[in-house]
Amino acid sequence: MEERYSRQTLFKPIGQSGQALIGDATVTIVGCGALGSAIAETLTRAGVGEIHLVDRDYVEVSNLQRQQLFTEQDAKDMMPKVAAAELRLKAIRSDLRLFTYLDNLDAVLMEKLIAQSDLVMDATDNFETRLLINDASAKYGVPWIYGACVGSSGVIFPFIPGETGCFRCLMPVLPAVNETCDTVGIISPAVQVTAALQSAEAMKWLSGNQGAMRKKVHHFNLWDNTQLDIGISRIRNPACETCGAEPAYPSLDKTAERAYAVLCGRDAVQVLPDVTRPITLEDAEKAGRNLDAKVKRTPYFVELHAFGHRMVLFGNGRLLIHGIRSISEGRKLYHQLFG
Repeated sequence: MEERYSRQTLFKPIGQSGQALIGDATVTIVGCGALGSAIAETLTRAGVGEIHLVDRDYVEVSNLQRQQLFTEQDAKDMMPKVAAAELRLKAIRSDLRLFTYLDNLDAVLMEKLIAQSDLVMDATDNFETRLLINDASAKYGVPWIYGACVGSSGVIFPFIPGETGCFRCLMPVLPAVNETCDTVGIISPAVQVTAALQSAEAMKWLSGNQGAMRKKVHHFNLWDNTQLDIGISRIRNPACETCGAEPAYPSLDKTAERAYAVLCGRDAVQVLPDVTRPITLEDAEKAGRNLDAKVKRTPYFVELHAFGHRMVLFGNGRLLIHGIRSISEGRKLYHQLFG
């Protein structure tokens, strides 16, 4: 093991003591797409002791241009991203303690994960999930590393509870990344640079070099050859619901969670399972047969084509309906399928 990390420990700011801290650390990575797969591989190779990896999606051919853990066979098999990532990461480092979650990140799962983590890495694609991470970070005093990228640009910043303003009160001044990869595209170098910068901040924190962490929001554009650092030390909302004088952590309010959601940047609606009425893979297969639909079953989900749409039901009852962007239409199709 000493030989494995010898080049990293030769780097004086880390050394043997910093490497030991990295080896004892637990990191949660939210998302296993472009940023998440790059971060997961980097931190695995760096020797992070335990990683918790959360993602709700499966591998598609369009992912392969930038999501480095996945192969054509993964896309052909529609492998869940966390399952495909697990095979690759364990092949890279067999002693990695890796826990994967093929699930939608809700308040219950977020609080469970952050309570046992030293750091959370943001590799998600929407503000709603980031606000959830942000509230949990403030409540439990665990830092998180924000990252986003689209086109040829990216932005990163480490949010440290008690030292910086939080994501909720800084949203008005963060560089806008309102477009999505599905609308304006993305080049892989923008992903790699964003993930590398996030991972560098993670290694600083985990190795005990917190003083070296960024104090400004960093934004770059690789195509325009520009970069910008935005000072935020004086920007903090005293009335912020997350980091203000009377925090309420609204994103952790379990009663506010929605059963239906449009997936960011995609023509798809997600339907979360109703705990009072569980829908199983067998139910989905039966519904498909009753409709004389094309049905494919894997160990992780059932895919069926019904009512002109591709639908994927996961083992926990979560349903993705592709080809729509309307929650009301998603609700209608769900009830058409399962009553």
